Amino acid sequence: MTRKLLNALRNAGMCGIFMLTGLPVAPAAAADAWPGQPIRMVVPFAPGGAVDTLGRLVSKQLTEILGQSVVVENKPGAGGNIGSNQVAKATPDGYTLLFGAAGNIAINPSLFDNMPYSVDKDLAPAALAGQSMNVLVVPAALPVNSVAELIDYARKHPDQLNYGSSGNGGTTHLAGELFNSMAGTRITHVPYQGSGPAMVDLLAGRVQLMFDNLPSAMPHIQRGALKALGVTGTTRSPQLPDVPTIAETGLPGFEATTWFGIFAPAGTPTAILERLNGAINQAMQTAPVEQKLESMAAYFQPTTREQFQALIRDDTAKWARVIKTAGIKLN
Repeated sequence: MTRKLLNALRNAGMCGIFMLTGLPVAPAAAADAWPGQPIRMVVPFAPGGAVDTLGRLVSKQLTEILGQSVVVENKPGAGGNIGSNQVAKATPDGYTLLFGAAGNIAINPSLFDNMPYSVDKDLAPAALAGQSMNVLVVPAALPVNSVAELIDYARKHPDQLNYGSSGNGGTTHLAGELFNSMAGTRITHVPYQGSGPAMVDLLAGRVQLMFDNLPSAMPHIQRGALKALGVTGTTRSPQLPDVPTIAETGLPGFEATTWFGIFAPAGTPTAILERLNGAINQAMQTAPVEQKLESMAAYFQPTTREQFQALIRDDTAKWARVIKTAGIKLN
């Protein structure tokens, strides 16, 4: 038997061994070829909102970077659980992704008793896609000018102050409960159907404070109708450089931010997740996305998958404590 034929038989035998032992030859090859077809990006919220708008813009940039169409599909419902569950149950091949937010990833597990999926077991974080902070505002007539003064005033007037939010279970609600728990105050939550109606009552003095997003609060701050006492991030906002963080003035350690990120079904090959992480970090630093983030008073810092996972873990634990202490449930 010739050496050439022996080598051919050995090669054939080795291929059979690979196939029989299930070594990851096929997944590796699949990862190298990814993406070879259009990618579906599920946004688990209704069209037109902040998450949807940013998700569509990031998907457009990813289309250019990856060389394959990234098509957005809106699957709203149950606070983001319906669309998230669809991705969690999808084939882990890199062709179905989720553009999620802190609400449906880090908060919902503590708000809903019967989650249809497990964030830890069913979803794989790919990359962070921006963060944003809110601003604590009060009507100009309220006799406080700092977070420390608000805490003192609230302690002297227990159960007499109300704060408005855009609805139960959102970050504008939980920021108020975190404030209460850390400051030892009893400020009553008043939920609204969106931040617009809440702002109307805040300006009229029917509620006394609100943790609102910067773009909607800014015009009222600039014309003097509202006083900005502090921002909820760990650093000051470029849009309000003279306004300290809440942690700086009166409540050390306070932080209540929201974030956006992209996920894949658990089991997606690591090579695909890593390539996706790099592509998202690149997309977030393109001019169109940076301009959109600025208009949302949001910001971006490149992260590894491990850093994003740590953020999710920390936020999930924090909001679980707040939700349990306040006794909040949505079902």
